Amino acid sequence: MAARGHVQDPNDRRLRPIYDYLDNGNNKMAIQQADKLLKKHKDLHCAKVLKAIGLQRTGKQDEAYALAQEVAALEPTDDNSLQALTILYREMHRPELVTKLYEAAVKKVPNSEEYHSHLFMAYARVGEYKKMQQAGMALYKIVPKNPYYFWSVMSLIMQSISAQDENLSKTMFLPLAERMVEKMVKEDKIEAEAEVELYYMILERLEKYKEALDVVRGKLGEKLTSELQSRENKCMAMYKKLCRWPECNALSRRLLLKNSDDWQFYITYFDSVFQLIDESWTPPAEEEHSLEGEVHYSIEQAVKFIEERITEESKSSRPLRGPYLAKLELIRRLRYRGCNDEYKLGDPEELMFQYFKKFGDKPCCFTDLKVFVDLLPSNQYTKFISQLLEVIPLSAAAEGEIALPADIKALQQHLCVVQLSRLLGIYHAMEKQQKLTVVQELMLRYRHGLEFGKSCLKTELQFSDYYCLLAVHLLLDLWLEGEETAVWQCLTLLEEGLSHSPSNAQFKLLLIRIYCRLGAFEPVAELYSSLDAKHIQHDTIGYLLTRYAEALGHYAAASQSCNFALRFFHSNQKDTSEYIIQAYKYGAFEKIPEFIAFRNRLNSSLHFAQVRTERMLLDLLLEANISTSLEESIKSMSLSPEEDDIPWKDLRDNRDLTVLFSWDPKDRDISEEHRKLSLEEETLWLRIRSLTLRLVSGLPTLTHTIQPKNSEKTTENGVSSKIDTVRSLLQQLEVAVDSGKKFLEQKIQYPVLGPPPTRMAGFFSNGSCQCQTSLFYLVSDIYELDTNGLEDSAEIQERIGNSFKSLVERLTELFNKCKGDLIEVRDGTLKTHPNLLENLVFFVETISIALWVSSYCDSVLRPFKSNLQKKKKKKKESSVAMPPVFTHFLDYVTELQTLTSNVIDHIKGLEIILTALKLEELSLKDTLLLQEGKKFTKTVQGKVQSSYHHSVQEIGELLKKRLDTIKKLKI
Repeated sequence: MAARGHVQDPNDRRLRPIYDYLDNGNNKMAIQQADKLLKKHKDLHCAKVLKAIGLQRTGKQDEAYALAQEVAALEPTDDNSLQALTILYREMHRPELVTKLYEAAVKKVPNSEEYHSHLFMAYARVGEYKKMQQAGMALYKIVPKNPYYFWSVMSLIMQSISAQDENLSKTMFLPLAERMVEKMVKEDKIEAEAEVELYYMILERLEKYKEALDVVRGKLGEKLTSELQSRENKCMAMYKKLCRWPECNALSRRLLLKNSDDWQFYITYFDSVFQLIDESWTPPAEEEHSLEGEVHYSIEQAVKFIEERITEESKSSRPLRGPYLAKLELIRRLRYRGCNDEYKLGDPEELMFQYFKKFGDKPCCFTDLKVFVDLLPSNQYTKFISQLLEVIPLSAAAEGEIALPADIKALQQHLCVVQLSRLLGIYHAMEKQQKLTVVQELMLRYRHGLEFGKSCLKTELQFSDYYCLLAVHLLLDLWLEGEETAVWQCLTLLEEGLSHSPSNAQFKLLLIRIYCRLGAFEPVAELYSSLDAKHIQHDTIGYLLTRYAEALGHYAAASQSCNFALRFFHSNQKDTSEYIIQAYKYGAFEKIPEFIAFRNRLNSSLHFAQVRTERMLLDLLLEANISTSLEESIKSMSLSPEEDDIPWKDLRDNRDLTVLFSWDPKDRDISEEHRKLSLEEETLWLRIRSLTLRLVSGLPTLTHTIQPKNSEKTTENGVSSKIDTVRSLLQQLEVAVDSGKKFLEQKIQYPVLGPPPTRMAGFFSNGSCQCQTSLFYLVSDIYELDTNGLEDSAEIQERIGNSFKSLVERLTELFNKCKGDLIEVRDGTLKTHPNLLENLVFFVETISIALWVSSYCDSVLRPFKSNLQKKKKKKKESSVAMPPVFTHFLDYVTELQTLTSNVIDHIKGLEIILTALKLEELSLKDTLLLQEGKKFTKTVQGKVQSSYHHSVQEIGELLKKRLDTIKKLKI
């Protein structure tokens, strides 16, 4: 409860107990204490606000808001009340109310620096850039301090960034900001580095690169000192923009003479050399080469320069990798230009071999050489690997045994060679038995390597962990080739690896992917939790969790994982505002546009849209049993069928698809094409799910109309427009489904550790799609019956009857695709059928939609039946012919009840089978399993069995609720 210590308020002593109660979370006592104080001091505004904070925190939002507005209407100017109201409005997520509060305060106390400053920050929270500009200037007039002036300038830049019209940005906002800074420059009032940075930013955005360069190279540029080489980096950026390649070359050369290990300057140096060659540039006869000094403009000079750097490096006390890699980079560029033979830089294979000898014991050696392996001819791969192996000091205990490294350096060297072998495709070309032999050798090396890591802390990784990972990658290859036992061996080895290296994220991520592929979600939640994902990772790797939780029947875990993700996305808005305010306070102006872009990127996140949609569908699935509770749930979510809040055109795929290490060759690795196809698939599936959600949310709006046939009032009261919305959404769903089917016709296969496919293929193949679409068409027919009445509607009634029959048949077909053993024992190992589990989940979802639609049918048919019964009583006839639609509906409900009962019985049967499954008798084949790893086999299989049992239980519980509701559907 900020700022009460320094405020010299006579009431401070009285308020202190309330502050303490609120700080300690004792909100009820805070409210009581505030009430006591208000009885004695009715005009103590701050006590009322503190009471409102207590009410807000105890869930009485309406009372809290009313009390706060009562105080705000009095326009308080005491610091205690203003601070307390600011805290309350923040907790209410109503930052716009804080601006009104301080607007009133500055009117009453126009010369208060503090209140003007708070007003500026309040505008910053809600992104009112024009008002920020005005507030900044008002503040500067009261207290002429530079930071306040430049707050106003920055607010102009923010107006230019947020302007819809780019022309307006470049003709009005930025030129005005430039003039404001130039005024300070002329008056020699520029004091801080942040002010120079801001000037540079304005000129860069105005594309006045020459002027920006003059600023950096001039007197003002001397203030750019906080970052290493800040001035040089800005000059380099401007030289590139101006295509001043001589200066680019000279500056990068000069910087490389200072530090020959800075890779970015090598790239600029090579870029500029080849640009100068292409332009046939020659140095002036008498003047200096360039503003930055000597220029290299030929390949001979570049070759000589790199050779000199290598010679210099050999004299250095610390080995530098840059010069050696620069030589390989130059060879690659020369080869690309077709002129390598002319300049004898050496054989790439020999250079890489020498590089390995020098840096092979560093973990970075593999990632360095990975970039240049395409310089090797493919027929030399095996020879190159053998050459590397020869220089590693390995020793065998006895003849015929595998030679093992004697120290960590030798282990790192050998690991580098093994990784290169995988990258060059040597392992991929092996036969099955050879691969198994390599797996055994890698695991032997892994376990031997553990000796070197005995003193490692639990938070540290073992030196030999990569051996285990590479073994698992080889086994995944075998699994894809049809070796079923290999996937269990993968899990066993990973669980073993994790027991020795509990903090290894790669082990955990691989376990998550493989368990999910097998349909076992239960162990995944714990693994993901132990990754301790922070902040942006909820967006970049959260898809690993949210994609499978609900799909595999773990509804509670799905709800929890969606909550985790949504909490991050919702806090992003508030957090980013705070970052922006801090950037203003500390003059980090260049960071403000970055924070805004970051916020926009998260708001447009594909994952955010997916989680939001799936979470609402899941909530309806778990909570809404009949139409009344469906209506309540939809109302509480503020769902409207007309509104689509997904930014389809701006969707950003923020998933990190390379979070799992891969040593696969380029042709087997994740490509840009895979990314595009995955995004397209995810977007199509999201559209189908979003339209399904909106169609469901449209059901409660189609309330029973009592208007007679052909009445015009139905259009006036909005119900007709509601059915038009539903029909329009249904048409959009048909289009989305067609697009999805066309996409799946391509039969795309992603790499095994690439992007996980969506649930779309299962949705189409098991018949859920046809069922759900038919149900929404049925809604349209029922509405038509409702509008036209029972008389003269024989054709509609027949159509509805046929729809009921067809739906039962389709649901029965869907159930048939759920039949079979989820886990079966085959050849001494487990075989899982996750598709059966996914089909069951789709069945539950489809039966739920069927129930909501049936509930709507019931609400339409019930009044018709009561009217018929009244007529029967009036006419005193013993029997009035009941329209066929009633019989159709009752038959349909009865069959729905029978079908759901059958599915529940099937699920009970699955539970019994899963419980009775004896894992003691199972063991993996010895060809794949080493003795040390067998103890983890039972753990792995037990986790999968337990997960399937859990899934089946949750699905069964949900279906029982649905059955109870179906039983109540009697007209």
